[in-house]
Amino acid sequence: MNAPIRIVPRPGAADPRREAFEANKLHKRLMRHLGEAVGDFGMIEAGDRIMVCLSGGKDSYGLLDLLLKLQERAPVRFDLVAVNLDQGHPGFPKDVIPDYCASRGVPFRIVEQDTYSVVKRVLPEGKTLCSLCSRLRRGVLYRVATELGATKIALGHHRDDILETFFLNLFFGAKLKAMPPKLVSDDGAHVVIRPLAYVKEEDLIAYAEVKQFPIIPCDLCGSQPTLQRKQIKGMLREWEKKYPGRVESTYNALQDVRPSHLMDRKLFDFAGLTADGRVPEEGDKAFDREDEFNLFKRSE
Repeated sequence: MNAPIRIVPRPGAADPRREAFEANKLHKRLMRHLGEAVGDFGMIEAGDRIMVCLSGGKDSYGLLDLLLKLQERAPVRFDLVAVNLDQGHPGFPKDVIPDYCASRGVPFRIVEQDTYSVVKRVLPEGKTLCSLCSRLRRGVLYRVATELGATKIALGHHRDDILETFFLNLFFGAKLKAMPPKLVSDDGAHVVIRPLAYVKEEDLIAYAEVKQFPIIPCDLCGSQPTLQRKQIKGMLREWEKKYPGRVESTYNALQDVRPSHLMDRKLFDFAGLTADGRVPEEGDKAFDREDEFNLFKRSE
């Protein structure tokens, strides 16, 4: 009697069951983070018509995919419409996004506006293009949101984008400012939301590989090697290697701000501050020094 055939995976070969398990775990984590952000910041309401800005990158594809899943499960009804701005980049594959949206059954609109030529004409060679490109893009998207009757504009910025923006403003703009998960647009007419505010970029990279999104690379802003954002990204990556937990701690600090312990007189009335015998709500430690933090750690 012949022995049953037993298939032994090649050394180094992927285990399909393991891959499926990891992919499912990743999807659950992404949905949990997205759901928490939507709930924490009141991003979506019943009857919303959400314009999802679809650039062709991993972040916006991930955003659209997760919002479609949320749309199936959410206790309130809301509509989604994907919008792509064709900025006139040479060689831009015009069929990729329409084909993808059609395959997912998502209403979409492609807006053609040659901002590429404007940016290249106005700014000298070697100059950072992001600021002008972003400004032109925002103006077009705000106009389209009005035409579509969108109540919210959803962007694919993630946790790492928010943290990088914080350090860009800190180092180069002298401001304590990041990307808020929800805000009113600078024209005052729209509510902008960032449902991926709690999502790590590394998870979006992995999710894009699992879902095989048809990624369209950016050959304008994102291709510049001297971008300050890239420098900040490198700094954070180095921090994570040398000091695990530092990046997470900094990100969490953005959600626990104490105006009384900073120096912005517009946010806190330092001039009118008096001792009235009451214990401050924030439980002030007047002499926060590194040696005191070390003392607390040793006593834990």
